[in-house]
Amino acid sequence: MAQPVNFVNKNTNQVRQGYMGFSWTALFWGPFPAAFRSDWKWFVIILIAGFFTAGLSGLVFCFIYNKQHIKTLIQEGFSPEGSEDFLQSVYAYAGMQKPTS
Repeated sequence: MAQPVNFVNKNTNQVRQGYMGFSWTALFWGPFPAAFRSDWKWFVIILIAGFFTAGLSGLVFCFIYNKQHIKTLIQEGFSPEGSEDFLQSVYAYAGMQKPTS
């Protein structure tokens, strides 16, 4: 099961939730979890890939979508909340360096 991560944008005070781990929702629902998260870029990518592969791309996106969603949130200015060790694990999962502040 994926582990939830709360993200906050300090500039807009907007709160979003991401998940670390395998995406069961992407496996069973295809591009719709991206749409429900307002992640329109990945919605279109998953939708087009699913069309051209007759849905088999879902077997790939269920492993990578949550990581891509977290990367997108961080790039949009959102910061994860939690203990220092947890924050380090979120950035490591996303393959990004934790900003020094």
